[in-house]
Amino acid sequence: MLEQLLFTRLLNEAFAGPVRSLLNALGIHAENPQAPITNAVAMEVLVLLFLVTIFVLVRSRLSVESPGGLQHVFEAFHGFIEGQSREIIGHDIETFTPFLATLGLFILISNLFGIVPGLESPTASPVVPLGCALCAFVYYQFYGFQRNGVAYLKHFLGPVWWLAPIMLVVEIISHFARVMSLTIRLFANMFAGDMLTLVFFSLVPIGIPVVFLGLHVGVAFLQAYVFVLLTVVYLAGAVAEAH
Repeated sequence: MLEQLLFTRLLNEAFAGPVRSLLNALGIHAENPQAPITNAVAMEVLVLLFLVTIFVLVRSRLSVESPGGLQHVFEAFHGFIEGQSREIIGHDIETFTPFLATLGLFILISNLFGIVPGLESPTASPVVPLGCALCAFVYYQFYGFQRNGVAYLKHFLGPVWWLAPIMLVVEIISHFARVMSLTIRLFANMFAGDMLTLVFFSLVPIGIPVVFLGLHVGVAFLQAYVFVLLTVVYLAGAVAEAH
């Protein structure tokens, strides 16, 4: 059994009973009934609390005349996501920016948690990248059907009618492979980054590990960007038929 982080232990002490009852009602059996909340789930909760706190702080200090540094950072981030969406999708990007920005921030902060002593990256656990990938999958499929209606199904049938049965199977496999690709890419990179940093801090606690911390930060930003970029590409393909 993995060692519980401090925040995980606090959550289990406070909410183990209700969580255990909920899991039992759903027919899910926790590996450790006394501590049903895992480190990954606890870190997700902490990321959520952190982001909500930051959002409330920014919202309370919004200003047109004299915006603060934090407001500038979020405006720059919002503008970056919007710019990427405009280049790839090219239309109605205002609809998609809130989801894409939230997804990107959640993944980025989750990735960066791994460099904080006493915490770990929830994205270094496969269930968290899988959850993000499924959210992206459901999101772009939803807008594909919303924008195109039943005609969206033509996207799965290919341009030649007599190849439609084969293309349908290929396209379905391809779309589910996107979920696997997003999950494995994010999980593998963050798990490797966490392990590499941990190993070098254990062997050489001073000096050299700083280099790997910098590498971890770079990978954290890169993987968040790649995840959002691929989501934008999939979304563009889903809504393209409507235009």
